Amino acid sequence: MNRLYSLDYLRGMSAFGIMIFHYFSYTFGGFTADTFLCRIGTYGVGVFYILSGITLYYVYYKKIELSRDIIFDFFKKRIFRIFPLLWLATILTLILKSIKPDLYMLFLNLTGLFCFLKWDAYWAAGAWSIGNELVFYLFFPFFVLFSKYNKLLMVLLSILITSVFFYFAFYKIESDLNGYFVNYINPLNNIFLFLGGFLMGLFFDNVSIKKSTTIIVFLFSLILFIFYPVTGDRINLLIGMNRLIFTSISFLICFSFYKSTILLPEIINKPLTLLGEASYSVYLIHPIIYLIMEKYVFISKDKIHSLENYIIIFTCILVTLVTSYFIFKYFEKYFMNLSKKTTPLHN
Repeated sequence: MNRLYSLDYLRGMSAFGIMIFHYFSYTFGGFTADTFLCRIGTYGVGVFYILSGITLYYVYYKKIELSRDIIFDFFKKRIFRIFPLLWLATILTLILKSIKPDLYMLFLNLTGLFCFLKWDAYWAAGAWSIGNELVFYLFFPFFVLFSKYNKLLMVLLSILITSVFFYFAFYKIESDLNGYFVNYINPLNNIFLFLGGFLMGLFFDNVSIKKSTTIIVFLFSLILFIFYPVTGDRINLLIGMNRLIFTSISFLICFSFYKSTILLPEIINKPLTLLGEASYSVYLIHPIIYLIMEKYVFISKDKIHSLENYIIIFTCILVTLVTSYFIFKYFEKYFMNLSKKTTPLHN
């Protein structure tokens, strides 16, 4: 199948934006809801979920049938794609933070079962979102099979997931302000985004959109994303109408890239595509790079906005991009190729 390079662009830019948000937050403290970096850091992961739904629909919808072997092969490929880097990030985090792991917690993290049993019991920074993805993968075959063979069940499941999303947006997250992040990272709070991406792929797969339209949708969405008035604490982006508005903006941005047929010049296309392909590494490795810099290179957080700290942030960005490239090329790709040899879905 033809690769959707436009989705690589957006996936790469989202990973890069989350990295920038974290590096500045780690060094200088958090950002308020009216800042662009805070909004990227808050909704960049949501964009990942939407893109994941679109991509899995695009790659697997026509392949998955009522067959135990085919569904098993889907999960096997996902395991090869997700777990090796998750294990690497988890082990490096344990070493760098000098954590002596409890055997039960180690079992949960290495098997990915933390996302089902205790979704906030992760060690590697960002691993919570990978746990969310693992939950989504369990739902995905049902999305495919219901939408193919029992549309009523698909409608009912979609209504249920949407209702849960509204419950979290208007009640659950705000009900515990001190522990709001634990509720936010609950897979049930985010599966609506994955479902939305899947349905976007399903309904718009064969729909052609003019280039000018996709550009207008993107620019309109970007302006809203930057300037829509929300101030105060970050939580204000995650609750009530603001949650609905920014989620809708995220869907529009993903839609504009999904249906974009714009071919960027090679000098831009190649690095953006590579960044998108290596986005998983960028996302999981960048907190580890910062831990290494913090442990072995002096980072003076008392000197707020000092030139030294900006230089270290720039160094972290550069080291992350180079490291992620090599991890993707020689580590991730090794397991991806290994899965191709054993997974009929690739044939």
